[in-house]
Amino acid sequence: MPLPSAPTRKGAKATPHSEVSKADKDLLIKGVLCALIGAIILLAPYVARSSSVQELMGGAYAVGWFTLVLGCAFIGQFARRRLAASRAL
Repeated sequence: MPLPSAPTRKGAKATPHSEVSKADKDLLIKGVLCALIGAIILLAPYVARSSSVQELMGGAYAVGWFTLVLGCAFIGQFARRRLAASRAL
C-alpha cells in the first residue's frame, strides 16, 4: 500500500526571510522592556525628591544592573538571530 501524499495548505503564503518571526519580536520586546526597567531603576535615586524613595531605589541597585544586562542580552540575541537570518539568504 503506497503512502499518502503530503498535505498541502492552500492560501498559505511562503514567508520571506526578511520577516521577523513572532518569537524574535517577543525577544526584542522583552529586551527593550527589561533594559528600560533596568535604566529606570538605576536612575530613580538621582531623580527622586524624597529621601525615603531614594533609599528604597538605592537598595535595588543590583536588581537594576541585572535587569539592564538581561535586557541587553535579549537585544543582542535578537540581533544575532537577525544577522544569521540575513546571512542565510
